[in-house]
Amino acid sequence: MDTPTDTTAPSEAPTGDPAGEASPEPAKAGFVADTMAELRRVVWPSRQQLFSESVAVILMVTLSAFAIAAIDRFYSWANSQVFR
Repeated sequence: MDTPTDTTAPSEAPTGDPAGEASPEPAKAGFVADTMAELRRVVWPSRQQLFSESVAVILMVTLSAFAIAAIDRFYSWANSQVFR
């Protein structure tokens, strides 16, 4: 059975630092450029969408808090009834 072989040459170590390590400055510049490119692709919500989704999140968090508080009070009451 034939297996494919890699005919590409191995990559060379980056130069610039006597120890063989690349300088961090080009990496930082590449990171910033990549970040800016990604931010240009973001589809930002409209003011109306941001407002309505924020209201929905606040409402769901409030309802969840009330539900957890009600369950906690019930178990607290049940505990006091059982362990008098």
